[in-house]
Amino acid sequence: MTIALIAHDAKKELMVQFCIAYCGVLSKHTLLATGTTGKLVSESTGLKIIKFLAGSQGGSQQISSRIGCDEIDLLLLFRDPLNPKPNEPDENVLLRLCDVHNIPVATNIATAEMLIHGLERGDLDWREIVHSK
Repeated sequence: MTIALIAHDAKKELMVQFCIAYCGVLSKHTLLATGTTGKLVSESTGLKIIKFLAGSQGGSQQISSRIGCDEIDLLLLFRDPLNPKPNEPDENVLLRLCDVHNIPVATNIATAEMLIHGLERGDLDWREIVHSK
């Protein structure tokens, strides 16, 4: 499974802590991330991460294009809801693409933990369900 990681500046430390906590699960999958988030997570966990540009420089758009090509199976997007970002329109496109392509997405720690636990149990094999209909 291919998992994309994106975190706003105020949520980067939370993403790092999440990835440390679930390193064992995440290490079994292909990880992609926007530049700064990927660098911080990789340095803190030792996880192998394919890094794109920083989110504000087009990294979110690079991940969006991968979602549009069905190359991403799960998105963890830790958003800062209290401080709007200038690239929020890019994130709306990202979230819309996840809806169009049936990609599970977590925008906060609670949902991310639910998805990671489902992934760990093997409950998130939705691609087979969607494609078998």
